[in-house]
Amino acid sequence: MTGPEEVRCMLMRGGTSKGAYFLARDLPAEPAPRDDLLLRVMGSPDPHQIDGLGGAHPLTSKVAVVSASTDPEAEVDYLFLQVGVGTPEVSDRQNCGNLLAGVGPFAVERGLVAAGEGRTWVRIRMLNTGDLAVASFPTPEGRVDYTGSAEISGVPGAAAPVVIEFPQGGSPLLPTGRVRDVIADTPVTCVDNGMPTVLIAASSLGVTGYETPAALEQDQALAERLREIRLAAGKLMGLGDVTGTTVPKLSLLAPPLDGGAVMTRTFIPVRCHTSIGVLGAASVAAGLRIEGGVGRQVARPPTHGDRVRIEHPTGFLDIETTIAYDEPGVASSAVSKAATGATSSLASGAAPGAVPVARRTAVVRTARKIFDGTVFPRPA
Repeated sequence: MTGPEEVRCMLMRGGTSKGAYFLARDLPAEPAPRDDLLLRVMGSPDPHQIDGLGGAHPLTSKVAVVSASTDPEAEVDYLFLQVGVGTPEVSDRQNCGNLLAGVGPFAVERGLVAAGEGRTWVRIRMLNTGDLAVASFPTPEGRVDYTGSAEISGVPGAAAPVVIEFPQGGSPLLPTGRVRDVIADTPVTCVDNGMPTVLIAASSLGVTGYETPAALEQDQALAERLREIRLAAGKLMGLGDVTGTTVPKLSLLAPPLDGGAVMTRTFIPVRCHTSIGVLGAASVAAGLRIEGGVGRQVARPPTHGDRVRIEHPTGFLDIETTIAYDEPGVASSAVSKAATGATSSLASGAAPGAVPVARRTAVVRTARKIFDGTVFPRPA
């Protein structure tokens, strides 16, 4: 480590997010001093983050910590940290699939992984959950090439494609054990295909699902109801008390407008995402394929092929996902009453005892190095 008041750092755009990337060895090893340093690096707590790198929004107040992996299945470990904007909080309770797009290129830039001939594949262990991902990207002449023709909604211009594949994770696709739950008198489907996500038909909350993020954020009645749903869903999904965390995400679903499978508005947890996170979109895409889920009421999932187009406020994101059904049972078909005041039932469309499993998930993103150098944190 170079000292408490200067730290080697690379600022990168990963997907539709932007964050500070660090080698783990350049940060304090213990979480408390590390988090204090990162708050000062990002300029938090301050709604404008005027004295740091943060961009005054959760999507631009993110950190990736990368190190060589001790797992034989991975080359590097990736720890994602969400830094609060107006609050002095640093959370490791979720993944970020957008910053994940920059982890492979960063690992090559820092010498953790040798560049391949023309293209490089990096196996990544996501420490927040223990899940694995494989990122591939162009490396002509042994250097990362960020230029290319791949375009993603929410990002101006084009860049080199970063293909990310997610093998089947160890977490249940349906964390509550049921296809459908009823929380605060609202039907929901709780899904975890890399990101704990609650799927809700927008119409069940008295909105269309086509409102702008700003308009939805100003709806105080909606905010209170979403809070009630999120807190109850967190307990049902085995996440405990989620009052101080950003998971689970809440995705409001409406019929698509531009040829996709569904329109979304996603909350993280009170700010409405201007697009949608990669892992959140992966959970939405998987949820749409589950018979009996709330998404089946509003979505138009494809009848063939693995690709699902998720529409969001600034465009779309394509996810490739395959769902299979395994044994043993998902849950009893009897309706039950949970301690949180939620009721649940098994979808009639699923075969008795069938457990939906996400066999494959893949996405194309882009990433770009913005600066590489030394960041000088605000004094302690």
